[in-house]
Amino acid sequence: MKIKNKIYAAGAILTFVLLAADQISKYLAKCFLAGTSGMTLIPGVFEFYYLENRGAAFGILDNRQLIFILIALLISVFAVYVYIRLPFEKDYHPLRFVCSLIIAGALGNMLDRLVRGYVIDFLYFSLIDFPVFNIADCYVCIGAGLAVILLFTLYRSEEFLFLKLRK
Repeated sequence: MKIKNKIYAAGAILTFVLLAADQISKYLAKCFLAGTSGMTLIPGVFEFYYLENRGAAFGILDNRQLIFILIALLISVFAVYVYIRLPFEKDYHPLRFVCSLIIAGALGNMLDRLVRGYVIDFLYFSLIDFPVFNIADCYVCIGAGLAVILLFTLYRSEEFLFLKLRK
């Protein structure tokens, strides 16, 4: 099997495993947390708390599912485009991982919106009263954070000329 196909297969498998972990965690949250007052893991710090989110963070744009589905689709398409266009050298493996994280996170929440009409959130840091979130949100935030760190520390801007659309 060519290196190109191995890299694409690895990315697809990683994305699928991450997406499955997100969906399983949401299923478990619905089964064990829905209709309860939640479950405290670390008193005053971290809880599992079931929430059906029909908007974005802090409930903004409530019940605007089509907007979020389109945004998730655009993010996923762009991340796939970057993944495919990345050179096959080892130096770009971290960015491939970032792409898989972002794709899995975007698809995880998009799938919720398409199937349920809302996103299941269940992770809550009560210490700082942070909005309730889920694993897909973690994937997107960690992926975006890692991308920024990588782009400012590991790569030079001229290394990304390959992303330009061909004429």
